[in-house]
Amino acid sequence: MPGARSRRRIEANYWPGFVDALSSLLLVIIFLLSLFMLTQFFLGQELQGRDTALSRLNSQIAELTDLLQLERSNSDDLNSQIANLTATLATAQSDNAELTGQLSGIGAGLAGKDETIAGLQSELADAQDLSDEANAQITLLNQQLAALRTQIGALENALEASESRDTESRTQIADLGRRLNLALAQRVQDLSRYRSDFFGRLRQILEGRADVRVVGDRFVFQSEVLFDPGQADIQPGGTPDLDALAAAILQLETEIPPDINWVLRIDGHTDKRPISNARFPSNWELSAARAISVAQYLVTKGVSPNRLVAAGFGEFTPLDPADNDEAYRRNRRIEFKLTEG
Repeated sequence: MPGARSRRRIEANYWPGFVDALSSLLLVIIFLLSLFMLTQFFLGQELQGRDTALSRLNSQIAELTDLLQLERSNSDDLNSQIANLTATLATAQSDNAELTGQLSGIGAGLAGKDETIAGLQSELADAQDLSDEANAQITLLNQQLAALRTQIGALENALEASESRDTESRTQIADLGRRLNLALAQRVQDLSRYRSDFFGRLRQILEGRADVRVVGDRFVFQSEVLFDPGQADIQPGGTPDLDALAAAILQLETEIPPDINWVLRIDGHTDKRPISNARFPSNWELSAARAISVAQYLVTKGVSPNRLVAAGFGEFTPLDPADNDEAYRRNRRIEFKLTEG
């Protein structure tokens, strides 16, 4: 009988170790999922910025292409006008030759031909003036056509330069994205390591407290630990826990390198029952005031204000959606999360 009792005692002691191992495995899986989601978010932001830059370059290329097409159309119109004026000039020259022939065929001794000769000479002068005007217009159009060809050449050079810059920009963006991904992964890995150390210290400091627990990547304090019902002033019974938290944060500030931007986010939550307090019109104001009170207390203990973020969520993010006292108690909480700034 004593031997059997001893075996049962040994078998019963295996169970807590198995639960601890399973809890640790679950925390690791949740942490890895959070890390993957954060990496995907920043990668998506970078890709979105790269797509915006490429869209802007493509828009510029499209505008240059439209302008080049317009200039080419104007060039075709000028060529058409030159052809018309050339035809007019040829007609005028033909008329001039015809009038000259008529004038030469008129006999010198014929009576009454002087007026005809004078009229023909006048028509010849008019035709000559028309020819000179057409030549002037052709010269002007040729000058405009040369200037237009110069502009088209400049636009083609600008388009080629823009396409070259677009290719270089794509290469630079790809290289920048690769380097950014590496830097982001390194920063996330570093911050994750410090977060793990920080939570490890808090677990040791707050071990055995039923009203302080870990939920995902956050430490959760029940509101009753720090505040009286409906109030946002920290009660004396909750200051030792906050003092321990402040000491852990101060140690963390000395360990994390300055180039890693991090903050401790303090989230206030309430249950969904309406508040009856003239000081706080709603649960939203109460949750925000409680988060701010915790942040201000940590500042009095030496924590840098730029490392703290206070947020109020009211009753809108409950842990337990049930309508009973136990669910209400779980939902009234203050959460601490170490995250990127």
